[in-house]
Amino acid sequence: MTEIRTRFAPSPTGYLHIGGARTALFSYLYAKQQGGEFILRIEDTDQARSNDESVIAILDGMEWLGLKWDEGPHFQSEMFEGYREFAEWLFGKGLAYKCYCTPVELEQRRKHAMEEGRSPMYDQKCRTRERARPGYEHPAIRFKIEPGETTFNDMVKGPITIDHSEIEDFIILRGDRTATYNLTVVVDDAGMKVSHIIRGDDHINNTPKQIMLYDALSQGIPQFAHLPMILGADKARLSKRHGATSVMAYRDMGYLPEALINYLARLGWSCGDEEIFTMDELLEKFSFDNVGKSSGVFNPEKLLWLNQHYIKEASNEKLAELLKRHLADLDIDTEGLENLPQIAGTLKERAKTLVEMAEGAKFYFIDEFEYQEKAARKFLKKEKAPLFDSLIEKLEALDPFTEEAVEGAFNTLMEELDLKLGKLAQPVRVAVTGTTMSPGIFETLAALGKEKTLTRLKRAAEVARNAAE
Repeated sequence: MTEIRTRFAPSPTGYLHIGGARTALFSYLYAKQQGGEFILRIEDTDQARSNDESVIAILDGMEWLGLKWDEGPHFQSEMFEGYREFAEWLFGKGLAYKCYCTPVELEQRRKHAMEEGRSPMYDQKCRTRERARPGYEHPAIRFKIEPGETTFNDMVKGPITIDHSEIEDFIILRGDRTATYNLTVVVDDAGMKVSHIIRGDDHINNTPKQIMLYDALSQGIPQFAHLPMILGADKARLSKRHGATSVMAYRDMGYLPEALINYLARLGWSCGDEEIFTMDELLEKFSFDNVGKSSGVFNPEKLLWLNQHYIKEASNEKLAELLKRHLADLDIDTEGLENLPQIAGTLKERAKTLVEMAEGAKFYFIDEFEYQEKAARKFLKKEKAPLFDSLIEKLEALDPFTEEAVEGAFNTLMEELDLKLGKLAQPVRVAVTGTTMSPGIFETLAALGKEKTLTRLKRAAEVARNAAE
C-alpha cells in the first residue's frame, strides 16, 4: 500500500466518547501529515443497539472538533450481503467450517473445561463434522486457526507476537446470518484500501485474527497502531463516574474545540515540554514515535487550564458567536446585538469556560437586578449620591461613549474631587452590576452602553439618597 489512508470507525450506540475522539484525532493527524486521506465509517452492524441519534451525535462531535473526513461516512449496514458472501467463500475454500453448537451447549462445555482446569476456548467439536445437524438451516461459520504464531510490528507498542494456541476458531458469521466484527472490519478496511489502522489497545487481541483473515482473502496487511487506554484519576478506565466522557458534553459545558483537541493530543503524545499546540502545529509535529506505551490519565484541571488559555487567545468576534448558545440557555436573546463582541472582550480574561462567561455577562442584559446587601450598605450610602450625580453629568456629555472617553471622564472627576480610582470605581461597579465584582470599570461601562449606564447610575443615586444615615 503506497497511499496513506486511515479511518475512524465508531459504532453508533451512543455519543462520541473522549477515547474515540482521541483515536479519530490521531488518525486524522497522521493521514493529513502524510498527505493521505481520512475515512469515516459507521460500524452499525449491531442493529439492536445502533440508532440514528447516535450517528448524528458522532457526526456533530467530529464536525465540532474540526476533524473533517475526506471520504464517507460509509455504513456497514449497507454491506450485510457482502460479508455473508465472504464468509461463504472462506467456507468454500476450506478455511472455515460450519458450527452447529448452541449457545447453551457452548456454555456447558466451557464451564466443564474450566472445572477440569482446561482452556475454556471452543473445543473444535464441529471442525471435523461431515454432515449437517438436522434442524439447523443456518449454522454459524467459524474460521480455522492453524498452528503457528502471528507477529506484527505495532507503531506504538513495537513487535508483538501471539501464539495461535491462544486463539480459538472464531465465528465469522453467526447463525442469524450476521457477520462478526473481525470479518466486517477486515472486509471493509481491505475494500477501502486502509493503509494504517489506528485504534485502542483493547483491540490488540483481535489483530492476529484479522491478519489471518487478510492472508486468507489474499489482501495486503495494513500497519497497526494501538493507542493506550484513557484512565480516570483512580487509574480505572475512563467512565461517567469520572465526569463527562462525551465530546458534545464539553461543548455544552463551555469548552472550545481547540482546547479539547490540544488536550487529547497531549493525552498520550508529547513533544518535549510543550503544552500548547494549534492544529497546524500538531500537523507539523505529531509522530507515533512520541506516543507513549502506557495509559494516559484524564486530568480535568489541565483541560480547564487549556480552555482558559484558548478563551483569552480567541478574538472577541469568535467568542461572541460561541457565547450566543450559552446566553440562549439563560433565556437571553442576542439577536441583532451589535456590541456582543465588546461584551465578550470584557469577560474573556477571567472566564475559564463559555458557561462561566455567559453567567458573568448576565448583568449586561438584566435591567432589573438586586444589589448585594453588603455591597449596597457599603457603597450606596447617602453621601455617595452627589458622587453619582457628578459622574452622571460628565458621562452624559460623552459622544462617542468609548472606553477611552469613559476613562477620561473618570480621571477628570477624580482630579476635581481628589479621589483615588477605587473610591469612585467600586460604588459605580455596584451601581451597574449589583456586585463588587466585574471586569475593568471603563470597559464595562463602554460595553454596557451610554443609555444603560446612565439609567443604572441614576437608579443608584436615588437608592443612595434614600439610604438611612
